[in-house]
Amino acid sequence: MLDLEIKNNHNETAGSIELDEQVFGVPYHPALLHEVVLMQLASMRQGTASTKTKGLVRGGGKKPWRQKGTGRARAGSSRSPIWRGGGTTFGPTPRSYAYSMPKKKVRKALYSALSSKVKENGLVVLEEWAFSEPKTKSMVNLLQKLELSGRVLIAVSQVSEDMKRMTNNLPLVKLVEIRNLDVYSLVLYEKLLITQRDVSRLVEVWGKS
Repeated sequence: MLDLEIKNNHNETAGSIELDEQVFGVPYHPALLHEVVLMQLASMRQGTASTKTKGLVRGGGKKPWRQKGTGRARAGSSRSPIWRGGGTTFGPTPRSYAYSMPKKKVRKALYSALSSKVKENGLVVLEEWAFSEPKTKSMVNLLQKLELSGRVLIAVSQVSEDMKRMTNNLPLVKLVEIRNLDVYSLVLYEKLLITQRDVSRLVEVWGKS
């Protein structure tokens, strides 16, 4: 049984919550995490690098010199890859680097990342969101009271305009909906901040077998 303290906005203990061991009590699998993170990073690549072959380079339609008698190679185009200003041989072209993995493996990696957060005291469960006004300063004050420094990942059931307004100007804070939670973010951000209500939502969304 996994029990974790619930904090209020003043960093005081406001009870405890029992975590689902299927989601938060899984052994650490570094190789699996590495595999999923590589997949996510590959999917983030733009893949816009582009070069031109000699057929795509403008010009070069005229034969540079006559076929015979010059003592030089029998060149047919000045846009050949061997010439300056010519095309590129086997250069990169726009492509997608994305690939997929079995959903069960990705889900297992997510469980492993969440479990690691629990073991390393990186999961902070908040009683509820309570702000006097939706400003960046309000979120900064909350993070300071909770003693959360460094990169902080905030998971919510639904991203609201108020939450966006409070986090958009914080470079070390990322706001994400629970259904879009990913392994790379969990690995990159040291702390995961979530409310008691949203923990149940997380198990509901990601706890399916």
